[in-house]
Amino acid sequence: MSINSATADDDTPDSDDGNDGAEGVEARVGLRYTLKQVQRDTTARIGTYIVGFITLLAAFAAVDYYLLDYAIAEALLYNPETDPAEVRRLLPPVGMENQFGQGVLEHPLGTDHRGRDLLARVIYGTRVAMSVGFMATGIGLVGGTLVGAVSGYYGGWIDDVLQRFTETIYAIPFLVLVIAFMTAFGRDLRFAMIGVGITAIPVFNRLIRSRVVSIREEDYVEAARAAGVKDRNIILRHIIPNSFAPVLVQATLQVGVSILVVAGLSFLGFGAQPPTPSWGQMLSASRGYMLPAPTFSIFPGVAILITVIGFNILGDGLQDALDPRINN
Repeated sequence: MSINSATADDDTPDSDDGNDGAEGVEARVGLRYTLKQVQRDTTARIGTYIVGFITLLAAFAAVDYYLLDYAIAEALLYNPETDPAEVRRLLPPVGMENQFGQGVLEHPLGTDHRGRDLLARVIYGTRVAMSVGFMATGIGLVGGTLVGAVSGYYGGWIDDVLQRFTETIYAIPFLVLVIAFMTAFGRDLRFAMIGVGITAIPVFNRLIRSRVVSIREEDYVEAARAAGVKDRNIILRHIIPNSFAPVLVQATLQVGVSILVVAGLSFLGFGAQPPTPSWGQMLSASRGYMLPAPTFSIFPGVAILITVIGFNILGDGLQDALDPRINN
């Protein structure tokens, strides 16, 4: 009786441990586990708050401009000079004073060289910045993921051709490539996004290919092949999802890079064109007023800085949160 009782006692913990182990393995995969790890990581949370606030600001600016207060937005951003004699140019922020006058409450951050409200233009500039960042990164992410997955899965001459193609893109300085692309097709913001997205393809390609090469020999991939699953379905349903954690981190970092690159292009006269409120174009317009009205260039520069740092912090936090070596 005592032996049976001891045996039962011995079996019970083993059973519980087995269940705990299964639950632990199950808990370490999927979206729920990823979100839980991000919530635990302080860096990822800070980055999420910054990026979330800027994204909401961009969404508000887009809705406000296109749907609600078009007339107000047009007056603030495009044509305030109904009477040039009454336009208050280059005013400082409220509570400050410069050679152009005293800051007023109607323009909390001051005005630009045409009398337009700086706060409104910085807020509406988030719409351009976030659209550019997400669209350019999306182009690079989709293109690089598909090229890298196909190249790594099939290998052989397909791998050689695709890798030589991406290496050719990678060998050209990205700024030269984007400017040449826009010179050929137009200086429109859409072509800036496409050009920056193309230059990001090699980055995602190399990252996803290195993962696919190691994953394609896994047992579950071999089992899918043996079951007659098409290569396309294996790549889309098995290879890419199991290779996507580092790609997600890189995509987050790439959004900040894309925003910075397009801001630089706008500063050089490419990308967003006046009078579209873009941070890079605002910096370009402020070059001749840095000494008499320094806040004209400070605020769009700070907006770029906070946005890029926010995405970098989020990327670093995601890397720590999704690294199994840290979380095991």
